[in-house]
Amino acid sequence: MKGLRFAVVFVLLLLGVLHSFSLAVNVTYDHRALVIDGKRKVLVSGSLHYPRSTPEMWPGIIQKSKDGGLDVIETYVFWNLHEPVRNQYDFEGRKDLVKFIKLVGAAGLYVHVRIGPYVCAEWNYGGFPVWLHFVPGVQFRTDNEPFKAEMKRFTAKIVDVLKQEKLYASQGGPIILSQINTCNGFYCDQFTPNSNNKPKMWTENWSGWFLSFGGALPYRPVEDLAFAVARFYQTGGSLQNYYMYHGGTNFGRTSGGPFIATSYDYDAPIDEYGLVRQPKWGHLRDVHKAIKMCEEALVSTDPAVTSLGPNLEATVYKSGSQCSAFLANVDTQSDKTVTFNGNSYHLPAWSVSILPDCKNVVLNTAKINSVTTRPSFSNQPLKVDVSASEAFDSGWSWIDEPIGISKNNSFANLGLSEQINTTADKSDYLWYSLSTDIKGDEPYLANGSNTVLHVDSLGHVLHVFINKKLAGSGKGSGGSSKVSLDIPITLVPGKNTIDLLSLTVGLQNYGAFFELRGAGVTGPVKLENQKNNITVDLSSGQWTYQIGLEGEDLGLPSGSTSQWLSQPNLPKNKPLTWYKGINLERVLISCLYHVPQSWLKPTGNTLVLFEEIGSDPTRLTFASKQLGSLCSHVSESHPPPVEMWSSDSKQQKTGPVLSLECPSPSQVISSIKFASFGTPRGTCGSFSHGQCSTRNALSIVQKACIGSKSCSIDVSIKAFGDPCRGKTKSLAVEAYCQ
Repeated sequence: MKGLRFAVVFVLLLLGVLHSFSLAVNVTYDHRALVIDGKRKVLVSGSLHYPRSTPEMWPGIIQKSKDGGLDVIETYVFWNLHEPVRNQYDFEGRKDLVKFIKLVGAAGLYVHVRIGPYVCAEWNYGGFPVWLHFVPGVQFRTDNEPFKAEMKRFTAKIVDVLKQEKLYASQGGPIILSQINTCNGFYCDQFTPNSNNKPKMWTENWSGWFLSFGGALPYRPVEDLAFAVARFYQTGGSLQNYYMYHGGTNFGRTSGGPFIATSYDYDAPIDEYGLVRQPKWGHLRDVHKAIKMCEEALVSTDPAVTSLGPNLEATVYKSGSQCSAFLANVDTQSDKTVTFNGNSYHLPAWSVSILPDCKNVVLNTAKINSVTTRPSFSNQPLKVDVSASEAFDSGWSWIDEPIGISKNNSFANLGLSEQINTTADKSDYLWYSLSTDIKGDEPYLANGSNTVLHVDSLGHVLHVFINKKLAGSGKGSGGSSKVSLDIPITLVPGKNTIDLLSLTVGLQNYGAFFELRGAGVTGPVKLENQKNNITVDLSSGQWTYQIGLEGEDLGLPSGSTSQWLSQPNLPKNKPLTWYKGINLERVLISCLYHVPQSWLKPTGNTLVLFEEIGSDPTRLTFASKQLGSLCSHVSESHPPPVEMWSSDSKQQKTGPVLSLECPSPSQVISSIKFASFGTPRGTCGSFSHGQCSTRNALSIVQKACIGSKSCSIDVSIKAFGDPCRGKTKSLAVEAYCQ
């Protein structure tokens, strides 16, 4: 949830919660941390938005979050989801906020509720219901009495709903934090609270970024994310929240924009489908464990900071017998070796080493012990129920969407009307239709004439039909939603129809006064004859408008109407065609779209598509996401696994270990694709041998791993021999599970 942000207001409930969430405990705060039942806490939080996954997915995602080391689940409350019509509320299905919070509490986790009412979140209209736009005198997100009155009413409604279900900490529920508005960033180590009486908390550490239609898949390296987390706690932080920990899916018409994609995967530790993303999930889990080892020292005192050189910093938390330290190298390019407390430590560039006992390193943020997985998708064509014929096309039905005005509720206006004020977002679609008569001697009909239709639109997508035939299309982008078209057209003597189909692809969700940013055809619309230098402005003519498509009124997305046509030859590459349905989501480009398992039945599933400009529905496939391979790459300089760490004045007795584990309980490691001990190069899926490599690495790894669900191998010359003396060696392995 990006863009400019305004004031942050926390309601720190001076209440509490036990993990049974049946008895209240006291929750307060001081300058170091939240204080729960009299004890300061270092907390790790992650964002899960309940409507971006299905209720069937919630328990698994919550459990994976807990297993990943989270203490708190954060979620927004989406105003337009719960109050689409003023004073008419909906808390069913994916909107069941109460059920979601109870599941989080049952898992033994705390809850942070961000009521908004503005959420941004790449959500349609930033979470505001569109009816709010039509409240007389309203201005969003400013000192405006109509806005504040509606905001207060909705906030009070949500608080009452949660109180009725006894979900607040004072009632024995899991909610320990409520928040109005938001704060965010990629790094927050330099942030300080506006009062020394408040703890340092970070509500949005962006784990990745959102995807726009047509954009590259966002990626934030886990090493960078881990660095940001460790630096925040190093500099006095007590609570940080991943935005997102599981992103999910923008089902239906919930994505904001314009042009925010249906996938809200966000490169999060738990992916769109509810599967852990490795190594991000595993490495962050290790970071959380390392931070928690330092908790007693972290909350007992303020940090003491010492410079170890340019871009090098040591931070010590020492109170009585407790001592924990963080060593940071904030140089983005160069590794460094530092001396701290009489010992030497190697610090890779842009990394933090965590020393729970001020002596021994439990973790360095740049060194990953976690496994890396390479997912794959197994594609299968749609299996259509066919009775009369085995031909694939015969399993499909179709209906034409009329071009132009077809519904009885159309209306006429002089001039061009802005789209959002006209449709109130009841549909993505608005037809603009104009009829014009061309006389036989008009220059537009002369041989060799070059007639162009010029159309300017605020966006987001525009299709132009001349005499019921598609003449051209255009679309904006996330950077600029405006569309400007110059389309060569052919007119005929007599009546000519110009039908403009304008689409919104998610309403604006951020920025100052974003409710004033319009959409649709605002003109000018002009006929231009370049040969004769003649221009006719059609903008002020009598335009007829139709909100939405006829197919929407017929309920075609449900697939249940009797008007579907079945013929031997399925029309393909035909504009404005419905193909025979759960309303999955907006589909704008060729890519993957999440179909939750709970939506599918063993047989009798119906899929409905609406094709705007023409395509071939038989090319669709369903795909299941599967594990391709798993890898690990651990060097002699890595700390041992976090679980094996112990404070020992003689340093660790355990060295670095490479571990592999199949993700499914029913799987075992079936083969080893690659193994090298020495100086292997590359990344998972493209490992290769370096200048030195032992000959026995593959056989050693095969013996240790094949047939087992998991295996661990010491990364040492004792295990493999020394192929190149004087060099730091590493072990790289790629394996398959079955």
